[in-house]
Amino acid sequence: MEESTSIAWDAELAEMLADLSGTQDELLSVLGEKRRRIASGAVDGLDQIQQREQRVLERLEQCHERRKALLEKAGGAGLANDSIRSLAAALPEDQQGDLGEQVKTATTRMNLIRHQSLANWVLAQRALVHLSQMIEIIATGGRLQPTYGEGASSLATGNLIDQAG
Repeated sequence: MEESTSIAWDAELAEMLADLSGTQDELLSVLGEKRRRIASGAVDGLDQIQQREQRVLERLEQCHERRKALLEKAGGAGLANDSIRSLAAALPEDQQGDLGEQVKTATTRMNLIRHQSLANWVLAQRALVHLSQMIEIIATGGRLQPTYGEGASSLATGNLIDQAG
């Protein structure tokens, strides 16, 4: 009976990690496409990418819920339940298979996703700053507005202290 329980654990972990891996791959693809579109200024398809990204994020949330349920179940069965890594390591060696490697790969991919998400955020912020500057140029006709003084006299000199030229 205990052996069948072990087999169920390794099968459940392997299935959850396979789903997570597929979801992470798809998210990396979406983030890459999003980055390319933002960088090239081709924002016309960003709404479709955002919808695709939302679907992938929902799948990632399902993986998280599944992970949480597995760890709760493991705790109830007296197994390690602080992480998937420790649960996989707690299985008998003949049941572990390549679970440890799958966990490492998932961890590496999640770090890559974090990095790509941050890169996309920075790129989006830079695009917003650029657009803001373009709007300012259009609004002012390309002329800088004086910080001090009134009217054209403040434009006549470069002096900040004395406007008399």
